Formats: sequence, C-alpha cells, structure tokens
Amino acid sequence: MRLWMGIVWFLALALCACAPAGPGSPPRRDSTPYPDLGKAPELGETAWLNSAVPLRLADLRGKVVLLNMWTFGCVNCRNVLPSLRGWYDRYTAEGLVVIGNHYPEFAHEADLNNLKKALAELDVRYPVAVDTLGATWQAYDNRYWPTLYLIDKQGHMRYVHIGEGGYEQTEGAIQALLAEPSSEDWR
Repeated sequence: MRLWMGIVWFLALALCACAPAGPGSPPRRDSTPYPDLGKAPELGETAWLNSAVPLRLADLRGKVVLLNMWTFGCVNCRNVLPSLRGWYDRYTAEGLVVIGNHYPEFAHEADLNNLKKALAELDVRYPVAVDTLGATWQAYDNRYWPTLYLIDKQGHMRYVHIGEGGYEQTEGAIQALLAEPSSEDWR
C-alpha cells in the first residue's frame, strides 16, 4: 500500500509540473511551441542605417529580436515590409527590436546610395545592417530572401520563417517570446 501511495504521489507531482501555466502567468520555456534552436550568431561587423550605433545581440539582452534577411530588389521581401513595420510600431515599446539585414543579390542593390533611397521609398524606419559582404548572412547559414529569425531575450533562436505569409504565426511567436520572463543568464 505504501508503494502505491508513493507512486500516486510521484505521478501527481509529475502531472503538476507539466501542467500549463494559469491565466496571467508567463509561459514556461519547456512548454512553448517555440523550441530553442541554439544560440543566435552575433551580427557581423557592418555599417548601419537608421541606427546611431552598431547593434550587437549581446547588447540586446532582455529584448526579443526579429532579424529579417532581405534585399530591396526582392518582391517577396517588399511584400513582408508592411507586417514588419506594423510589428515594429506595435511591439517596440514592449521590447521587440526589429533589424533588417540587407544582403544584396545584385550589384545595384550593393550600392549604398541605392539602399538609402530604397529605405526612404519603402518607409523602413527600423535599423538596417548593411551586410554587403554577407558576414551575417553566412553566420546564419541563410539561403533565402526573405527569412525571419526570432531571437529570445537570452539570445537564442526560437522561430524561423522563410518567405512570405505566416504573418499570424509570426506575430503569435513575437507575442509569446515577449511574454516570457527575462533571465539574467545570457547563455
């Protein structure tokens, strides 16, 4: 009988530990649908537009970072911009940092004056890394324009979306990662 009581007690504790958080509680990291995909590579040494200082992930501890791999000549990249602008406007005050990593596909996209002109025409107000040599693109082993990476408050990749679409899922991931508690541990 004592053995059965021990088993029941153990199972009850195990079930409680796995139960989802109650209303108003931050989501548990191990129960989120956004698994830890590993530490995000640091942003490459590059020039920046729309930012007074170069941004580094190490300096963004406690923030959720949306990194957009794009180039201004890509139609699919342009189609994603309205959602990026909306998330930038809606969630910056809650701790979201939107960064565009501009890696050119064609020679005219590598021209800094063309990029500056495109940022103005496309109403891109968030910081943009000028990744002409592809250091950040390569560090992320990226292959496609556009690709969105969500990086959590501890600097780990938690969500990746390639191409257009999936806007509701991406916004849900932004909200979930913003709701997670901050940690002093930068793994």
